[in-house]
Amino acid sequence: MTEAIKIDGLTEFTRNLKKLDADLPKALRVAFNGCADIVVNDARRDIPTVSGKAKASVKSRSTATASRVVGGSRRVPYYPWLDFGGKVGRNGSVRRPFLKHGRYIYNAYFDNQKRYAQLVEDALLDVARQAGVEVD
Repeated sequence: MTEAIKIDGLTEFTRNLKKLDADLPKALRVAFNGCADIVVNDARRDIPTVSGKAKASVKSRSTATASRVVGGSRRVPYYPWLDFGGKVGRNGSVRRPFLKHGRYIYNAYFDNQKRYAQLVEDALLDVARQAGVEVD
């Protein structure tokens, strides 16, 4: 199975951006959210819809040092069951086959991993250029 994309020195890069301009880490977070949107859109396409709450709960929630995609919320507590499966209800009466890597978010990530990595790289270079750092 494919692993997460790790960027060596990202924390130091973010710390140095903050020294240059306090708003640059925010720009990095926004750029990471934009990168995660390709996974969000792909995952939402496959989620079954009854009320649309589960589909709408899949969102990008990035920080200046991490790009994330999350599903579920307080209004949609059943999302993990929908994605990964398991047993719910009285005495586990409602069953859905358990899948370790889920059905929606991880599959969307694995399908778009190369494009996602390229978007993250482009976002880092763009924010570095905004900071006035010369990039090769």
